[in-house]
Amino acid sequence: MARTEGENTPERKTLTKLSPNSLFGMGKPLLDISAVVDQDFLEKYGLKANDQILAEDKHKALFEEIFTFTVEYHWMIQEPHKVYTFFGCIGKDQFGEILKQKAVDAHYYEQTEEPTGTCAVCITGDNRSMVANLAAANYYKKDEHLDLKENWKLVEKAKVFYITEAATFSKEQGFETEDIKEFAKKAQTLRRVNKKRPRIVVFTQGKDETIMTKGGDKLETFKVLQTEQKDIVDTNGAGDAFVGGFLSELVQDKTLEQCVKAGHYAANVTIRQTGCTFPHKPDFPLMTFNLNL
Repeated sequence: MARTEGENTPERKTLTKLSPNSLFGMGKPLLDISAVVDQDFLEKYGLKANDQILAEDKHKALFEEIFTFTVEYHWMIQEPHKVYTFFGCIGKDQFGEILKQKAVDAHYYEQTEEPTGTCAVCITGDNRSMVANLAAANYYKKDEHLDLKENWKLVEKAKVFYITEAATFSKEQGFETEDIKEFAKKAQTLRRVNKKRPRIVVFTQGKDETIMTKGGDKLETFKVLQTEQKDIVDTNGAGDAFVGGFLSELVQDKTLEQCVKAGHYAANVTIRQTGCTFPHKPDFPLMTFNLNL
């Protein structure tokens, strides 16, 4: 069943105060280093104008040379707050300090063996070529961080958990399919420990419809907000923005349809400007909750 944004959505005017640490996430923290480069730069490092790759040895110098251009650093949050807790691994370096300053209530595992993970976003016109150097992001150690008493207390306080890398999950589960709808259905059939509520599976597909299952084999699809090509500035971070919008409503126990609507709104806003950034006061009429805890 396809839905269009705005159908039968009740307006909300009340202000919801969220509990500290109610949303918990783990992942691979990367600092985006964004710069407008030239064609010679792309050719030098064997990059396509529109692409996403993992850095190889031949790209090491790229992360130094990109600073010969004017660079910007991008991260998801504008003002720190205590609703969301994030765990990940960074290095004890300049980029790690930037992540600590810019991020949400992050509790990083810091080490000296690898530098902080970065993603070079090489911009040419409307194109984005991204080169990710995972580095420290791949070196998180559960026994030295997650298992610590003070950190585990934060896990226990959470109502909603968010973990990345669905493709790896699919491979490890032996789903043997690249069809996203089949993937969603197979994920629904996995054994559940908590049987008091249905499993929710959500997949975005860029400009194509968002897919969701919430128990059983039934699939729902949601059309994304349409944006004219001339209004698109930067698609980097659109997926992250969707996650942020979706989870902002989920932690408030809003309907899943409302969560998707918020996700689409957030993604639509971020592609209209450079980096995963938002206006100080979002004009999403239903996103009226209090983050200043």
